[in-house]
This record gives sequence, structure tokens and C-alpha cells, in this order.
Amino acid sequence: MAWLTAATALLTTLGTAPATADSAWQKVGGDARSGVSGLAYEGRTSSGSGVNVLAVHDNKGSGHKRLSRITHWEGANGISPITWTGPEPVDLEAVEAIPGMPGEYLALTGRGIVYRLKVAGPTATVVDYSPLPAIGLGDDFESFALVAQNGKLAVLWADRGAGADRPATLYAAPLTFAPWGQPQFGTVTRRDYLAAYPTDDGTRHISDISVTDSGRIIASSAADAGDDGPFDSAVSDAGRVSVSAAGRVRVTLAASPSVLGTFPEYKIEAVECLPGSTDALLGTDDENLGGHVRTMPFCEA
Repeated sequence: MAWLTAATALLTTLGTAPATADSAWQKVGGDARSGVSGLAYEGRTSSGSGVNVLAVHDNKGSGHKRLSRITHWEGANGISPITWTGPEPVDLEAVEAIPGMPGEYLALTGRGIVYRLKVAGPTATVVDYSPLPAIGLGDDFESFALVAQNGKLAVLWADRGAGADRPATLYAAPLTFAPWGQPQFGTVTRRDYLAAYPTDDGTRHISDISVTDSGRIIASSAADAGDDGPFDSAVSDAGRVSVSAAGRVRVTLAASPSVLGTFPEYKIEAVECLPGSTDALLGTDDENLGGHVRTMPFCEA
């Protein structure tokens, strides 16, 4: 009874019961090369009952797949490879659609190289690429989000952090594009962030981020004990971001992030708020165990 009381108190503190390893998770890959490191919304299916999303894979070898298309319905998925044309990235960790530019995306590697892509059918073509600004010593990036407000663009990205002694560093900057397509970043601001869950020594405090239409920052965090697990994850309400008409970016992070859901047994590395919905599509990179996706109602205004 004492154990039950303590467990109930913990879940009350977190604000949610843990999600379990049930049929809500749908498998999209069965090995270390097919985990989902990032997701970007493409659009609804022709029937309107599903969504098409781009998924990046953190593969490093020449010729390994970098990008796939997942067509997701509740209860089923279709997966197809996308051919990468242009300089080949190493360790893609995030991807995001560019607002107002249909078919164009930015994809980020763990070491901070941003690739601008045009995606048409089964082909992704590199338009240009450049490093992130203000890369800190030891930074390892897994997250990237674009924000469009008041006719301006901003970008958020984060070093993932590692345990209690290394919080995540969330970076933010205005974003424009050179006439030839290269991403250009304005003045960079930084904020430290510690996840409320999980709390393992190697916790990645930010493994991905997404931003709702109203500016809420939805962040995942993950713990990874090795290529065969065990894994643990959570998704939290991390704070807010706004972009003024002058292009000024303001980020306010929560002193005590509100945990929206916990996900034992899975390593969430992708969170994508789906437009026109309160749903977030979550993706996992479970190393040797492959990858999974599911939706959760985390993106309310």
C-alpha cells in the first residue's frame, strides 16, 4: 500500500500516467538503420484520414538511407524510401518544413550542419547547406523547429544535454534566406533547460522540439542505456516562443516543465505537432529495436 501511494503521488506530480507498450505504437522499422530521428509534416492524405510525414534517419555510412516518407493512419503505416540527391549528410537528427515554401525543408545533423532541401515525390534535392551559428563546445544536436509569426521566421534548436551536470541548451535566432537559398541566422539567444523526466545520468534533456500555432514549445526527453535499451522518454510543455513584427525572438522556458506523458521502453527522438489538430506525432529511434510512431493529444493551443 505504501508503494502504491508513492507511485500515485509521483504520477500526480508528473501530471499524467505513463503510456504503455501497447498497440498505439506502430512499428516503422526493425533495425538500427530505420529508427526515426526527426519528423516533418508534408500534408494530409487524399482521403483526409491520414498524414504524410518525412522521417530522417541518423545513419552515417555512404549509401545508407537518410530520408523516408511515412503515411500514417491510426492502426497502419505505409513507408517508402526517398532518394537523397546532393552532398550526403552524416547523422541527420531533425527535419522541419519551411513555412510558406511548399515542398521545402531544413534538415539538421548532430554536429550542426543545416541542409535546405526540395522534396518532390520520391526525391530530395539539396539546395544549399551551412553550419548553425554559435555552436558550443561539445554540442550534440537532436532538435530543430521553425516558427512563423507576424510575417517573420525564427528557428529553435538545442544541444541535447547529458544528465544533471549538463542541461540542454536551447538556442533561438531569426531566420532568413539568401537569394541563392542558404539559411541565414540573426542574433542568437540561449537558455538552459533541465527535463523533469527521465532523470537518469545520461538523460538527453531535449531530444526534439515542436512549436504549436500559439507558440507553446513541446519538447521530448529521453534516456538511453545502450543499443538494446532499456529506454525511457517523456514529452513536456517546455515554455513559449514569440516572434515580433520586427523579427525579435523571445523564448521563455518553464522553471518546472509540465510532463504531458511518459513512455517507458521507448526512446522518443521526434515530436511533430500536426497542423489543424491537437495531435503530436511521436517517433522513436530504439537503436537495434528499430523505430515506432504514434499520436498523442499534446499540441493544444
